Amino acid sequence: MMRLVILAILCISTARAEVDHSNLSADVFCMAQNIYHEARNQSVAGQYAVGLVVLNRKADGRFPHSVCGVTTQGQHKRSWRDKKILIPIRNRCHFSWYCDGMSDAIHDMKRWSYIVRLSKYILSGKRLLDITDGATHYHATYILPDWAESKTETARIDDHIFYRWEKRAIDLEREKILRKEGKIP
Repeated sequence: MMRLVILAILCISTARAEVDHSNLSADVFCMAQNIYHEARNQSVAGQYAVGLVVLNRKADGRFPHSVCGVTTQGQHKRSWRDKKILIPIRNRCHFSWYCDGMSDAIHDMKRWSYIVRLSKYILSGKRLLDITDGATHYHATYILPDWAESKTETARIDDHIFYRWEKRAIDLEREKILRKEGKIP
């Protein structure tokens, strides 16, 4: 089974079809942007794993319920130029690329095209093998964030260590209510 999933991922990563970037859904764009900035230098398995973390968070009642909500989660402040615009507070986001103060421009279009196709596959609704075993967090191997001690390590893929945030009884009850309200799957 695992070999079939990896084969499917490799087929997606090596496909040569051009991607029309102007017609991407918000979910695909946010997923691709997150994978591009967090894992573009990783293997396809590493990129796939980063995408799975976004899906795992989206399905978890403790996180936002949309792909874009998950990838842009963090503290924001009002722009001094336009008070209607919220901007991320530097280094206060769940995914560092979103609020590191650096440009989020896409420079490697070939890699971006691969990642867009991978993102479409991840978001296709097909039953996916979760190679992260339910991970909701990850970090690069060269850092050790404070939160790592309170999570359960589930996988090491390329330069990332993946963790699952175990649910307490209160978290499970909250999820039950959110599912009943149709807010999470």
